[in-house]
Amino acid sequence: MEQKIRRDRDMGSNLRRLRTEHGLSQEKLCAELQRRGCDIGRTTYAKYESGELNIRASVLIELRKIYNCSYDEFFAGLGGEDA
Repeated sequence: MEQKIRRDRDMGSNLRRLRTEHGLSQEKLCAELQRRGCDIGRTTYAKYESGELNIRASVLIELRKIYNCSYDEFFAGLGGEDA
């Protein structure tokens, strides 16, 4: 039986905003994530930003460290009001 993927809230625009605010390309960000032990390629990360794939918690934890931000930054605007 074929499974349908249910769309969840999309934090892709927040991921893209944080990355560009820190002057990082997807390639450079993925290289830094890999250096920190997250096995992630640019294609996978691009899917996070486009909302095609839900981000793993381990990647989110490392992104928070890289950006030196709160988790609220990732979820801003996703709850109906800004976090």
